Amino acid sequence: MKNIFKFIFACLLVTVTSCNDAIDITQPGRLGAENAFRSVTDLQSGLLGAYNFLDTTYEIGFTSAMTDECYRGRDNGGQNTNEQNFNINSSNGYAFGIWSGYYGAIGMANRVIEAAATIDRNEDPTLYDDVVGQAYAIRAFSHFQILTWFSTDYTDDNALAGLLLTGVTEDIFAQVPRSTNGEFYTQISADLDMASSLITTNSGVKFMGQDFITALRARMHAYKGDYAAAATHAQAILDNYSVSDAAQFTAMFEDADFTEVIFSLERSIGDSYDGQGTAGGGWAGSLYAFIDATEQGGPFMEMSRSVYNILAGTSDVRLSRSLNVAESIIDPGYESNDNFINDDVLLVYKYPGGVQPLLNDLKVFRAAEMHLILAEAAADAGDYAQAGTLVNQLRGLRGASTLDAPTNEADAFGMILDERRLEFLFEGHRWVDLKRLGDRGNRAMDRDARECSFLADCTLPNSDYRFTLPIPVAEITANSAAQQNPNY
Repeated sequence: MKNIFKFIFACLLVTVTSCNDAIDITQPGRLGAENAFRSVTDLQSGLLGAYNFLDTTYEIGFTSAMTDECYRGRDNGGQNTNEQNFNINSSNGYAFGIWSGYYGAIGMANRVIEAAATIDRNEDPTLYDDVVGQAYAIRAFSHFQILTWFSTDYTDDNALAGLLLTGVTEDIFAQVPRSTNGEFYTQISADLDMASSLITTNSGVKFMGQDFITALRARMHAYKGDYAAAATHAQAILDNYSVSDAAQFTAMFEDADFTEVIFSLERSIGDSYDGQGTAGGGWAGSLYAFIDATEQGGPFMEMSRSVYNILAGTSDVRLSRSLNVAESIIDPGYESNDNFINDDVLLVYKYPGGVQPLLNDLKVFRAAEMHLILAEAAADAGDYAQAGTLVNQLRGLRGASTLDAPTNEADAFGMILDERRLEFLFEGHRWVDLKRLGDRGNRAMDRDARECSFLADCTLPNSDYRFTLPIPVAEITANSAAQQNPNY
């Protein structure tokens, strides 16, 4: 099912001409929605198809390459050269992957929602409501992800987000303009309200339940700068979840502990993402290595020295969880070694895999994020001491040293940004965090000087246009009503 809808979506986006013959005729045996969905069980299959479009590896890969998380590895053959050199354009593969993946999920969710009106709910009322509620949740999440990556300013309701799609159209040539953030936020909130009214359980961490809805509300309001609402939702999560300790944190990224996991995307051997490796496609570890997370595993993207230098010599569990300490090669003289790319090998270890190397679940919402949203809310309200206390509580759980309490807004948000940099390393947050909080915390991209001396530049201002992704050229070509982002 995923491949069918990916073909339909690619047909819309990539080329109008080549698809013309396929849609201008009524093909024998064509399976319409009225035949594809005939029971509640069929709706559930459609829901699983929508889930199958959800994949955060494009966000993870882009953030790692574009920011100060990674530098090209010893076995790099040109991977991520454009992103490392801040060369982003409308043909960027990560931008297309994010755009097409979430619109694939939205398209499937819309089909489930519309088809549900033709299905007898009495066949299985509980399952019916749960399936339809999750379809609304998927649509809300996917629209929010589009806004996150393609809007210039999360706090400006008048800024453009993406295409707001809430129905299934038969006209694949329809010219659809971009909607504003305000319109997106209104629709997302309405979809979450509908999802909340239908879903009766949490269904574990791999399906969207009530806690997922609350966590998404917390993140959305934090990004908007509405911290009163963000704190309320974050606290509601923390009333039921504990932030993991050091041992649990380690086990969490081996998919063996779910203490603080609110929602994750399951990745397992034999699923549709298995076997899809380098540069996105399910194996998050394959964003950094060809074979496995060892020294002989073909590391082509490695931990940046700027991150390593923060964690080196500490008892912070995030060092051993993010870096293969046993097999990494640490060159004490890397700053004066012109061959440090071969002699200083910092192996990413966030997604080592188990039976299948490099294959792990993708953590989307964690209690630690909710904890740090409370810190943001405190800093925003001028309670800098409380913001510092919350950050230090998290550091204590990670085995890190206590920091001095901040005394002003810049110090408080800077402290939070520094902590988020370590806590969510290689999870796809850094680019977004600098965009939304960098100026408030007096922080910017912090690449290692030695590494960036071989790149086009060391940093970007947080206001730079490349902190907003371009609308993919395939979309602009097929849909002339979609306005491109500035400077692309």
